[in-house]
Amino acid sequence: MIEIDLHMHSFYSDDGELSPRQLADFCVLNNIKTFAVTDHNNTNGIPFLMDYCKNKNINFIPGIEIDCIHKGVLLHLLGYGIDYNNSKYEELWAQYLSKQIEASKKRAELVRELGIEFSDSRAAALAKTGIINGEIIAEAAMEYDKQRTNPILQAYYEGGERADNPFVNFHWDYCSQGKPAFVPIEFISLDEAADIIRSSGGHSVLAHPGINVKEDACLLDSIISRNVDGIEAFCSYHNKEQSEYYYNYALRNNLLITCGSDFHGKTKPNVKIGNIDCLGHESSLVDIDKIL
Repeated sequence: MIEIDLHMHSFYSDDGELSPRQLADFCVLNNIKTFAVTDHNNTNGIPFLMDYCKNKNINFIPGIEIDCIHKGVLLHLLGYGIDYNNSKYEELWAQYLSKQIEASKKRAELVRELGIEFSDSRAAALAKTGIINGEIIAEAAMEYDKQRTNPILQAYYEGGERADNPFVNFHWDYCSQGKPAFVPIEFISLDEAADIIRSSGGHSVLAHPGINVKEDACLLDSIISRNVDGIEAFCSYHNKEQSEYYYNYALRNNLLITCGSDFHGKTKPNVKIGNIDCLGHESSLVDIDKIL
């Protein structure tokens, strides 16, 4: 297991499970020496960790993961070493929360139109931030389907082809960009996201590009040209070929190279903290001093 994990989420993300302190304790238990909590579009969990980690013999890097748009593609931009007290993060969270809560209503309608029923009260109880996302709908729907008779959900139950990470797989299959229950949201641009991170003293890194960019060289060049500092070459979603592709691209372009599990807890049960294959390139990973 590698001793660094720069991508994980607490319950301050709409799809996270554990508290920030639980994440820190879990990292210590699993011999992680350096970690970052990168909640979606907010820095709410960071203050709890700044002092807590001082006595834990572990390096904590304040971070964030920002949803943004570039050339019509939804991207996630990680920010590291940020000033989490910058007022721009509070503004970002307020705008994001408002838009996502409104989108939750339409998302629920579209899922039901597909023939998937669930309890509104159960979904609301699962939504710690008030956002009812695809993962929460999946969990509520699978609980509602007590006899497991809904044919649409069969792939997500134990033994099904999408059962490894059932909730997030449901999101990707039905609620992500281009899917039948996708609700478009007017996220900020990549330029705006990179500017927020830079103005708070941080470094920006493109998260899990294999999901969004899919080795599209022209798109990747365009993204990096927007003053993005690095690439998450190693993550839970990349196969060996993808990791090598993004690793070598980062080397050629003198970019930061990071690794992160994207741990969420029950939303992605097959994703474990620190369980990232860096293909023997650990010595080439980001210099932590650059982003502390």
